[in-house]
Amino acid sequence: MTSIAVKPKHIAIIMDGNGRWAARRGLPRTAGHQAGQKALRRTIEAVHQQGIQHLTVFAFSNENWQRPQAEVNKLLELLKKGLQKHIPELHKNDVRVRFIGRREHFNHELTQLLSNAEQLTKQNQALNFNVALDYGGHWDICQAFETLKAQFPDLPVTPERLQQFLCLRDQPLPDLLIRTGGEQRLSNFLLWQLAYSELVFCETLWPDFDAADITQALQEFAQRERRFGMVNEQAPATTAQIASA
Repeated sequence: MTSIAVKPKHIAIIMDGNGRWAARRGLPRTAGHQAGQKALRRTIEAVHQQGIQHLTVFAFSNENWQRPQAEVNKLLELLKKGLQKHIPELHKNDVRVRFIGRREHFNHELTQLLSNAEQLTKQNQALNFNVALDYGGHWDICQAFETLKAQFPDLPVTPERLQQFLCLRDQPLPDLLIRTGGEQRLSNFLLWQLAYSELVFCETLWPDFDAADITQALQEFAQRERRFGMVNEQAPATTAQIASA
């Protein structure tokens, strides 16, 4: 494994390219989603081996319900089978699994599997693995605002207060976002949390993503200047200086 001096504490990933991967092989889109599950397993292992503490992946967006019903049904079926197959292994490897997003649109069986996975792994500490399901950044901000005003109706809304009610509020903000598949947009993912994240876009389609792609993204991250809106004289010049501060 390549040694990288400076690493992010939290990586977020938009897993893009399953459909195109399948189309290039003359396969149905569902085959791309199945291959994408294998890529996710490789990625969890690679991130764990690199010593990253937090990983958040975009698995199903609020907008994905608009896809053809047959594809949505297959995605949810793959999710159910994936939970049944892989959660015991993740638990064995001391990975804590959490799901962010809405759950009211999922059936009882799937909702129960999500809750069971969280309950089983809640004491694990090697890696916080967050899966965004029926999630959207707009929804996240709106639900945080509604909760804040319901609990503290007389207090002014500030960024500091609002952030306490967002998803992932108990974890560090993502330092690095990786999007596969060559597209260069956020697609309504963690809009608040990614405000000052470093963005890495790679051409690799998600089913082909592996440890080498993780290493390349980490190497690029280590070379970035992170100023957080300040000028060079005010802010650390590199991620190395931030890490040592």
